[in-house]
Amino acid sequence: MSWRDFWNGDHAIYVSPRHKLLHYRQVAADLIRHIPSREAIVLDHGCGEALSADRVAAACARLYLCEAAPSVRDKLSASFGHIPTIAVVSPEEVAALGDGALDLVVANSLIQYLSREELSELLGLWRAKLKPGGKLVLADVIPPDVSPLTDASQLLAFAWRGGFLIAALAGLVRTALSDYRKLRAELGLSTYAEAEITELIGAAGFADVERQQNFGHNPHRMTFAARNPG
Repeated sequence: MSWRDFWNGDHAIYVSPRHKLLHYRQVAADLIRHIPSREAIVLDHGCGEALSADRVAAACARLYLCEAAPSVRDKLSASFGHIPTIAVVSPEEVAALGDGALDLVVANSLIQYLSREELSELLGLWRAKLKPGGKLVLADVIPPDVSPLTDASQLLAFAWRGGFLIAALAGLVRTALSDYRKLRAELGLSTYAEAEITELIGAAGFADVERQQNFGHNPHRMTFAARNPG
C-alpha cells in the first residue's frame, strides 16, 4: 500500500466529524491569510476533503483543489461542484495548467508523504505555474525532532479546546492499531530541518524564503512562504 492508496480508502485520521470540521475550518482561515487579493488564482495542492473550501473561494477569484486520491476528488466535486469559481483537479491536470497561471500555491500537510525527489519535482512545477511575484506556501512541515507523542499531545490540546476530547482519546487508540501507523512505520514520513527545507525551496529558484506561523493546531510543525522572482 502507498500513501495515495491510504488516502483513497477509508481511514480514521480524524477522530470525529467535529475534529474534521474544526481542522478544515482552521486550515481555511490560515490559507486565506496568504491570499494576496480577491482577484487571485489559488491552488490548494493536496487539499484533502477541504470542508471549508467555499470560504477560501469567497476570498479569491478562482480556487483549484488538487487531490491525488480519486475518491477524495469525488467527494470534493459532490461538495463544491455547484460553485463556479472552484475547480477540482488531479495532479496531472495541475501539470497541464498554463505557465504563470497562479498567484498562490499552498501545500498543507503534503510534503511529509513525498520523497525528496518528488518534492523537488513539485517545487519546479509550482514555480513554473506561478506568476512572477507569485507566492508559494509549504505548511505543516515536520521537523526531525517532532515525535508522534508530540503530535498526539497537540491533538489532545486541540480536542480539549474544540470539545472532542473523549473522541480524540479513542481515536488515538484506533490510530495506533490502524494502517496509518503501519504505513508510517513501513514508508516513514519525510522530515526537514528548517535550514534543509529553506535550501531546497531556494534551490528550486524561489526567493525570500521565510518561516511563518504554522497552519492548523500544531505549533511544533513549520510553515514556509517564498516568492517566485520570475
